[in-house]
Amino acid sequence: MARTKSPDSISPEASPAAPRKRATGKALAGANDQLAPNRQANILQAAERLFAARGFHGVSIRDIADEAGVPLALVGYYYGPKLSLYHAIFRAHAGYIDVRLQSLAEAQRAAAPEHLLDEIVKAFVLPVLEVASQPAGQHFLRLLSRGMSDHLEEDEPIIRELFDPLAHSFIDAIASALPQATRGQVAWCYQFALGALLHHVNDRRIERLSFGQNQPGDAATAGPLLVRFIAHGMRGACSGPVH
Repeated sequence: MARTKSPDSISPEASPAAPRKRATGKALAGANDQLAPNRQANILQAAERLFAARGFHGVSIRDIADEAGVPLALVGYYYGPKLSLYHAIFRAHAGYIDVRLQSLAEAQRAAAPEHLLDEIVKAFVLPVLEVASQPAGQHFLRLLSRGMSDHLEEDEPIIRELFDPLAHSFIDAIASALPQATRGQVAWCYQFALGALLHHVNDRRIERLSFGQNQPGDAATAGPLLVRFIAHGMRGACSGPVH
């Protein structure tokens, strides 16, 4: 009985007399199916780290394969072209969007009218701070911040697919809590709040600016302050006409 070889040791030749063939991703993956889930996850995690650090155009498929410790062909086999892999990272975090929407729905269901805006802002902020508290989550939030600020053509489809519906849900909710505001004012407030939130979770300068009193990622202290800052800012911005 022939022994099954590991993916890394597959010979490009079936026999001394056979013509040379390049090993395909399918052959590499199928040679040891028990390793496939780990390798597939390793590729996604490696891509996330690299894209977060260098941006979409600063990373090659070979960079990702090297970072993940897998043969080059496996990256394409599991995820297709680089853009598909890039978008797969965002889809892998879709649960984070569901948590925010569930928190928003609970705030709208249970909050008293006078506290509705504060509870909406908590649903907007606190799940993101939870993601930021995890090392893997920090890479994703840095990547997300790049996607929102760099305005690359490659980011636009996934932002429209995953994050525009989320934004509309929060804008609708904020508008219900601030009935005196126009849709335009509320949309601006959402964008201002998003900027404050993403800057907070990605910033590392706060320790220096506070002379050591504040630490990056201190959700226990910064979280309630950020919620209050955003909620009061929205109330103030929408309290009357803007000239």
